[in-house]
Amino acid sequence: MNKSSLPFYTKTLQKFKKNFWSVFSFGVFVVLLYGLISTTVFSSDNSKAEIVSQNQSFDFLPTSTTHQIIKHDYFTLSYNEKYEQAEWVAYELKKSYIRSSNFKRPYFMEDPKVKTGSADWRNYKKSGYDKGHLCPAADMEFTINAYNDTFFTSNISPQNHDFNSGVWNRLEQKVRYWATKYDGVYVITGGILKPSLKTIGKEEVLVPNYFYKIVLNNSNGNYKMIAFLVPNMKSNKPLYDFVVSVDSIEKMTGIDFFPKLDDKTENSLEKNSDYKAWSFN
Repeated sequence: MNKSSLPFYTKTLQKFKKNFWSVFSFGVFVVLLYGLISTTVFSSDNSKAEIVSQNQSFDFLPTSTTHQIIKHDYFTLSYNEKYEQAEWVAYELKKSYIRSSNFKRPYFMEDPKVKTGSADWRNYKKSGYDKGHLCPAADMEFTINAYNDTFFTSNISPQNHDFNSGVWNRLEQKVRYWATKYDGVYVITGGILKPSLKTIGKEEVLVPNYFYKIVLNNSNGNYKMIAFLVPNMKSNKPLYDFVVSVDSIEKMTGIDFFPKLDDKTENSLEKNSDYKAWSFN
């Protein structure tokens, strides 16, 4: 090899080395990038799987006879414009929600989500009836926004004062006790809305003769259910005296309360009026 050809080979070797390290560096970059993308994709897939799993949790909402379902952050209701109140209010009451926050009570106000307009609170003024909560404010004391939402007039119904502060209050306290004891429950409540009953105010808000409350507990797929039908009047009777089957309330209201339960479970639970599975101590 002559000396004149040395620079050529030297340059070629330098180019090879340079290209080799460029290719090698690029290869390393590709491997690292692939690993990052794969991790992101799989993480995303896992997140999606978790979301799907959460979305597949039990849907406890009843059917609506009015097709005006209003969803707030922590409770859902079906508003009945004809009777100016909800035919049902449904919500989950978790054990962690049970608190005593002593929030300042807000004024009652119309529900902005009710397209037909929920009843004005003035309908109750001098009516002789309380603005009775369906979803109790005391069930929503875990956050101020949830608490305040219970003061929408879509969440109230005319209740006899002695009923509201007496037997109905006792039942609400019992539900909170069960939510703590059984690590959470589902609650559906409302008045029995029938034509030709007494009304109050300019908007003719119906005064129900009876109120119902249905409570469902799910412990790892083991469901139990209890329902109450309570006259809108003073009573000192024990709460278990008001226990009825869910089927009987469905016949009175035309509402299917747990349509997403499998038929066998639903039929078994809803025909039952035995309260022995629930602690009344």
